[in-house]
Amino acid sequence: MSVGVPIDAVDETRRDETERDMSGHSKWATIKHKKGAADAKRGKLFAKLIKQVEVAARQGGGDPDSNPTLRTMFQKARDASVPLDTIERAVKRGTGELEGVDYETITYEGYAPHGVALYVETLTDNRNRTGSEVRSLLSKNGGSLAEPGSVAWQFERKGVVLLDGSVDEDEIMVAALDAGAEDLVDDDGTWRLTCEATDLPSVREALEVAEVPFLNADVTMLASTSVALESAEHARAVLRVMDLLDDNDDVQDVHANFDISVAILEGLED
Repeated sequence: MSVGVPIDAVDETRRDETERDMSGHSKWATIKHKKGAADAKRGKLFAKLIKQVEVAARQGGGDPDSNPTLRTMFQKARDASVPLDTIERAVKRGTGELEGVDYETITYEGYAPHGVALYVETLTDNRNRTGSEVRSLLSKNGGSLAEPGSVAWQFERKGVVLLDGSVDEDEIMVAALDAGAEDLVDDDGTWRLTCEATDLPSVREALEVAEVPFLNADVTMLASTSVALESAEHARAVLRVMDLLDDNDDVQDVHANFDISVAILEGLED
């Protein structure tokens, strides 16, 4: 498991620590980043992002300047090339200016195969349908639902920025340190920058002002411990469950604490 170090720590210490395997979170984040292009092509990603914008506006109002959650969701949708007028209509549905659906936020905790902890975030207009689908998907693929609270304690909400490994380390640190960045980890060719969830907009803005390119910026749940998947068979079983959950229309995000070695991951990609 990769170990993050303070962004202002000694460079040599960070390089020594970050030569380890990637953490489960960063692997899934990278996989999802690549998968996003396919999701966008078939409209799945757009639909999820629009729903998130609508709910954020309903819960905190339609002004992104006074609603940081909406600001984050708005930017997320723009990053995925969701048309501006589509986003604005979602905001209006959330504030009641246009008729919309009353979505409910529900989280599910459970396990994928081989003891991997799962934390699943959903937005639904029918909790019975969503609960049944999540339970069925897990049970049919070697997983199970767990009692509330049994898994959540292993995760912490954080802001995460992924950057290409070719970006200069010092350039990232200079741009992001004063904006609230905490850790900078080299995940085998991809930089993972971590901050408090509330600091993500300022970290993102600092990188943009400094013209430091990044692949993705999002608020997510980071696992405090990891479960090593020591074979390609085990990795495929877990990634299949992650993928099936992620493809569900009501599921907005899936978080897990798996760890896959670089060698196994590269074999799966091949």
